[in-house]
Amino acid sequence: MRSRGAERHDEECSCPRRESYFTGPAPDVLAREYTEADLSPYFKPNGTSEPDDDDYQEAAGKGFADWQLEVGGLVERPAKFSLADLRALPSRTQITRHDCVEGWSCIGKWKGAPLGELLQRVRLLPQARYLMFYCADPMAFGNPETKYYESIDIAEAMHPQTILAYDMNDKVLDVPHGAPLRLRVERQLGYKMAKYLMRIEAVESFEKIRGGKGGYWEDLGYAWYAGI
Repeated sequence: MRSRGAERHDEECSCPRRESYFTGPAPDVLAREYTEADLSPYFKPNGTSEPDDDDYQEAAGKGFADWQLEVGGLVERPAKFSLADLRALPSRTQITRHDCVEGWSCIGKWKGAPLGELLQRVRLLPQARYLMFYCADPMAFGNPETKYYESIDIAEAMHPQTILAYDMNDKVLDVPHGAPLRLRVERQLGYKMAKYLMRIEAVESFEKIRGGKGGYWEDLGYAWYAGI
């Protein structure tokens, strides 16, 4: 399950089912941000904590020195970004609450490159409507065909709190929490926040990608838009 946290809250987070692909609240609506005093003492890793993938394990063994994020699809300038490249972009730091569809939540501090900054550099084509995020972690042991994937629309991608996080709680992101890079989409539930990012693809539609619903859990019946 793509979510994280350790502290239980009184209200259970439920994942609404919607027939259509709702694009979410107004672009200027922000998720609540917190202070250092609110940080959870323990931040439970969500979903996979050690990807069963040889290429990923090799990259991790080298400290992700050779890792690159590939960005392509409906863009003018397909590109690859190293961690150094991403750290050289303008950054954003935010303390936010992660809400899991299973009912738990916790608060963490994230630093990363705003996704919009990266998109400005690759220049989306006019027909691009969604971003697909492809990850290193298979969801079925030993089966690379089940690697996690997710999607958001362009409006959510350009939201100021949507970042590609490489630091957590003032430390380099570790493997259990999604190293070397994970998506933070603060206005949605945790399963939207893909870990172990390897590739981003701009597309017009995701109906012919995998199960056609825009994400691993969505293909199994979860809502595509998982607003909190």
